[in-house]
Amino acid sequence: MTSSDKPENASAEPSGPTGVAAQDWAQASADPQYRAAVVDLLGALAYGELAAFERLAEDAKLAPTLADKAELAKMASAEFHHFERLRDRLTGIGEEPTAAMDPFVAALDGFHRQTAPSDWLEGLVKAYVGDSIASDFYREVAARLDSDTRELVLAVLDDTGHAGFAVEKVRAAIDADPRVGGRLALWARRLMGEALSQSQRVVAERDALSTMLVGGVADGFDLAEVGRMFSRITEAHTKRMAALGLAA
Repeated sequence: MTSSDKPENASAEPSGPTGVAAQDWAQASADPQYRAAVVDLLGALAYGELAAFERLAEDAKLAPTLADKAELAKMASAEFHHFERLRDRLTGIGEEPTAAMDPFVAALDGFHRQTAPSDWLEGLVKAYVGDSIASDFYREVAARLDSDTRELVLAVLDDTGHAGFAVEKVRAAIDADPRVGGRLALWARRLMGEALSQSQRVVAERDALSTMLVGGVADGFDLAEVGRMFSRITEAHTKRMAALGLAA
């Protein structure tokens, strides 16, 4: 929240986390519905990280230079490390990782099929825009999770270096040929629409996850806050487009 967004009585707000956000996993997981929602969340994140690893490794084949190929390989390795942390966490809480990931395979694979990049620059924009939208969503949710799960989620959402790399390469390409900008702007808008519709569809299909998000368990969003959350995600997307030198 920026200073201009804070209400006048901000000093009356709680000074720290409350409710589930103030509990650790051992306390919060006593609620079976909350536990199911977290397993869903970790399963979705784990498969997202595994898919990101595969995609970056594939995109490396499109890289125009060896240095670019090596950079993407390094990012792919970081994504796989994130996947391992989530897999190990699921195992650690007594859940089978592949079973937790399986409900999200069709939706995520479908998204990637519908948004397969045709060249190197489209791949960079997809990783930067698409992954950032997902990360924004998970960060919003993380604020309402127990402390142990929140710490893990935020850790695996750390930037692998793709953001700065993508901005540098895309801006350089637009400087070299301004016509590229129009094509990539249309591509990024398509990615935004597909990513939001896919995330809404996934949440709607998972009862425990959707109940947590709209306040039925733990400290979820109310319906008005869901709208504000998507507004914040859209605003962040607009800023990223500007960083790329593209019109939102």
